[in-house]
Amino acid sequence: MSMEEKQNFQTYLDFNQTVLKPKTENEISEVVRECYKKNIPLEINGSKSKNKIGKNFQTEKTLDMSSYSGIIDYKPEELYIKAKAGTSLEIINNALEKNNQQLAFEPTDFGCLFSGKKNLGTIGGVMACNFAGPRRFKVGSVRDHVLGFKGINGKGEIIKSGGTVVKNVTGYDLSKILSGSFGTLAVLSEIAVKVLPKSPCNKTLVIDNPHIKKALEYLNLALSSSSDCSGGVFYPEIFRNYFSLNDLTIKGALTAIRIEGPAKSVDKRIEKLMKEINVNSKEVSILEPEQSNVFWKNTQNLNVFSATKSNLLRIVSPPSETFDLIQKLKKFDIKYFIDWGGNLVWLEINKVSPKILREITDIVRSAKGYLTVIKIEEHLKAQIDIFAIDSIKYKITEKIKKSFDPRRILNPGKMYIGI
Repeated sequence: MSMEEKQNFQTYLDFNQTVLKPKTENEISEVVRECYKKNIPLEINGSKSKNKIGKNFQTEKTLDMSSYSGIIDYKPEELYIKAKAGTSLEIINNALEKNNQQLAFEPTDFGCLFSGKKNLGTIGGVMACNFAGPRRFKVGSVRDHVLGFKGINGKGEIIKSGGTVVKNVTGYDLSKILSGSFGTLAVLSEIAVKVLPKSPCNKTLVIDNPHIKKALEYLNLALSSSSDCSGGVFYPEIFRNYFSLNDLTIKGALTAIRIEGPAKSVDKRIEKLMKEINVNSKEVSILEPEQSNVFWKNTQNLNVFSATKSNLLRIVSPPSETFDLIQKLKKFDIKYFIDWGGNLVWLEINKVSPKILREITDIVRSAKGYLTVIKIEEHLKAQIDIFAIDSIKYKITEKIKKSFDPRRILNPGKMYIGI
């Protein structure tokens, strides 16, 4: 750091301020180092699109990353983009759009869920939370697309992992650990992610199907077929009116399967898939590209739960367990839809208590799944587990936390008590 930067930083770093807004990586490092020395807990956020996910916790200071923004490097031909952690996804998506590219893992816009307003979040928040959209079963999670990162650990030390060239990314990577850690291990400063071309065409086969068991059979057949589908979702009849699409002639529950690729290939694969799962033209609607895009964007962003006042749970379970899981959960006041071809359940529950949530957690564990509480009444957060975890995984997580953040100053207690 130059003498001028040090002088500017000393003026900037006024610890009488509650919110600290660094503009350089060195400033981020200095903030964390100062907090480490003084044992000051630090909350980390960007656009606050997902800051309500997790436990409430008390900190003296907030590290606001929104001013540390901008695309550092983007090489469309090499399929990667590198950006500062505070860069909004809107900026990144706009850059990718000019080259007909995308973040293939389809990150969820949680803004509509919490505030009713669009808030795509930042690239740092996307990596920190590791929430992927409908294409997850085909292309992997967020962490599978992270090529490398720079960050600052709990001592204020700059750490680095990975690279930027897609073909050189092999072996063990710290990116796997940092993704999904919700800012409890390090402050991400730079992130390089893989980007992919958009498909020239996508259409969606929607099957008229009122029953979850049959829907899961269709989804299982589709995912195991040669159709190479990239989306598989089931919406019960209660959600039918949320989709006002001219191509959608079905009136009841929806089982939707997305096919992407060259237009002729898409049409042939849809025709072949219909034969494989034994449905005829009277039982289906086919969404053309524009309406297909709208349908999956709504699914990606949880539009059926937009600004809900109820509680929202995210359950990942083996598709073979999903039917029995839903049957056991129906005794509660719930609404749900199933994504990832049967692997993910989004569950809205009207009334919840610590006792009910423990019961739901036990049901999920018995189905070999895991539960994340996305949205819940604030006063309940201290009494429940937001991220369900067993004792063995907790001990492993505790050791990792100690290694990255020995004084536990980064988002302390956001994920787990004591971590």
